[in-house]
Amino acid sequence: MNTSLRTLGIALALSILPATALHAQVSVGIQIGVNVPSYPTLVVVPGYPVYYDPQASANYFFYDGLYWVYTDDNWYASSWYNGPWELTSRDYVPLFVLRIPVRYYRHPPSYFSGWRADAPPRWDEHWGRDWAQRRPGWDRWDRRKTPAAAPLPRYQQKYPGDRYPRAVEQQRTIRSEHDRYVPREAVSRQHLKAPAPVLQRRVEPDARPDSRRESSREQPARIGPRSDNDRRSNDGPSQRQPSKNDRSAQACEPGSPGCRAAPPSRKDPGRKPKDEEHNRGRN
Repeated sequence: MNTSLRTLGIALALSILPATALHAQVSVGIQIGVNVPSYPTLVVVPGYPVYYDPQASANYFFYDGLYWVYTDDNWYASSWYNGPWELTSRDYVPLFVLRIPVRYYRHPPSYFSGWRADAPPRWDEHWGRDWAQRRPGWDRWDRRKTPAAAPLPRYQQKYPGDRYPRAVEQQRTIRSEHDRYVPREAVSRQHLKAPAPVLQRRVEPDARPDSRRESSREQPARIGPRSDNDRRSNDGPSQRQPSKNDRSAQACEPGSPGCRAAPPSRKDPGRKPKDEEHNRGRN
């Protein structure tokens, strides 16, 4: 009889296990309110660096390398289109996610009613003054400086249904092989375990080296005899021959500073001076 009871207990346990596992999977799906069996259709929100899924039955978005879902007054993020999802504090949700206009929420909650469709949800009214003080200026920004939308991780299209990687480590391995995007947001980098972007240092005009000075230093040495032009260009100012139009060679007061003696005039040896010719005529 003990054997029969043991066998009956094992049979009951085996019959209960599949139901328990199924219940666990469904409860997780209900908790986040999203189940995406294949890669979603994502469209850019006009004027925002954010994508949304117009065919989704949930408030489903993509921003800065992460998928975002808003349900039950909470924000969840994932690096893959169907989770696993992680709860993100409302104090750290990226501002551009909070700025998404109401009309792009496919499953808006009841408290969105009466809010402008072309404006973001009134999080300051819904979450209170304390939250608004912690996130000042969340609904104001210079639209001319809006960053470009991050590229979509389309390599995930190859993993629908049963091929979807459930393990987080497997997801990270696949992402490291296909995705080179570096997130802008600190919360995105923390979630993706990604390094911070490297900012290029801007060189101001005053800090740039003199190109003429650097070019003269970097000229290679000549090999072989120098030409006459090279000699004249390299002999220095003391060897420079004055030209006819050179003002420094013109007549000046003898003995004055900087005065250069005029070269002696050349006489024509074949022509006699006028005084000598005149004296000969008198004789």
